[in-house]
Amino acid sequence: MKGFTLVEMLAALFVFGLVASAGALVMGSTLEGQSAVRSRMDSLGEFQRARVLLKTDLSQLSTRRTRDGAGAAATGAFVGRQPARDAAFMALTRHGWENPGAAQRPSLQRVDYRLVEGRLERTTRAALDGAPAGTPQVLLRDVDQVEVAYLNRGAWMPGWTAIPGTELPQAVRLRLRVKGLGRFEQIFLTPGSLR
Repeated sequence: MKGFTLVEMLAALFVFGLVASAGALVMGSTLEGQSAVRSRMDSLGEFQRARVLLKTDLSQLSTRRTRDGAGAAATGAFVGRQPARDAAFMALTRHGWENPGAAQRPSLQRVDYRLVEGRLERTTRAALDGAPAGTPQVLLRDVDQVEVAYLNRGAWMPGWTAIPGTELPQAVRLRLRVKGLGRFEQIFLTPGSLR
């Protein structure tokens, strides 16, 4: 009866160990790559959802002005400025608020956009006039920079407060820098482009 010698067994174990180590390294790098791809895809999905919400809100702008809790009229139906610490950089009234439960409320909705500690947030109100802001919805995280411009008669302006208050910009340009994704520039047409 012939068997393996000790040297042959050690050589076979050594080769098996090398193959197992190489397989573990390949599996580890595959899992790391899969995790990085998943994280990047999640960030891109978050960006796409934010873009769709912005597009929807800005394409359905209304000229309806609102009132605050004290009854004072808002400056305009649409107010836009450069982002400042925790302050809304866009405040707007929009059409098309879905009402699947047929609640007693209008189809108009007041929406604010703000940049808070690197998060792009969207806040809505339960009623147009005098209602407090609801819980903010985080649209994007890790936002390093936001720059907004508003198109009026062919010229881009850094802010928008229309007189008499019911005019709308023709378009809104939003430049974002998101950590891990890079720089983006989006231009959203509004109903003001029809004038």
